[in-house]
Amino acid sequence: MNKTQQQNRSEANWKPWSRLHHADVDVTCLSWLLDIGSLTQRLITACDGQFKVEVLGEYWQKPMQSERRALGLRQGQLARIRQVRLLCNGKPWVFARTVIPHSTLKGPVRRLNMLGNKPLGAVLFADPTMRRGVMEIASLNKYNFLYDIAMKSLKNKKTIWGRRSVFYLSGKPLLVNEIFLPDISQ
Repeated sequence: MNKTQQQNRSEANWKPWSRLHHADVDVTCLSWLLDIGSLTQRLITACDGQFKVEVLGEYWQKPMQSERRALGLRQGQLARIRQVRLLCNGKPWVFARTVIPHSTLKGPVRRLNMLGNKPLGAVLFADPTMRRGVMEIASLNKYNFLYDIAMKSLKNKKTIWGRRSVFYLSGKPLLVNEIFLPDISQ
């Protein structure tokens, strides 16, 4: 991707799930978008146990502007970014991007630094202090940053849907973006 193409990329237009027009979304994808339970557990069940986490990268980086706002971070502040694909029977069904502020990674929550190929959802939903903020929904296309990352090396280049929530562990925030890839509808 050249510099001009990168400059033309935008962030997704995230909206509270209550403002989602259900008719715009494929029925199969809609059930995934609106499910408030553990996505990890639902995937494990749907995949007959053939579930795997593929870590694409973990690093310190400046979050995107909307991520920074959602977490209440200052301009230029770095956060721990973890990007993974969740695979069902070897096929990528979900791209997940987690943004964890440095201040969150202190005390017992610092274990999030050492997830490796373990699913984040298993940690979140097992923690009795976990609280989930408002779920936001967005459609993503070739003009969005997250679309480019999520769809990298995938052939089917249609519009996809995602959701995100700020989760709180022991009162400390982290943002989880979950982007549903085309194979999930099959």
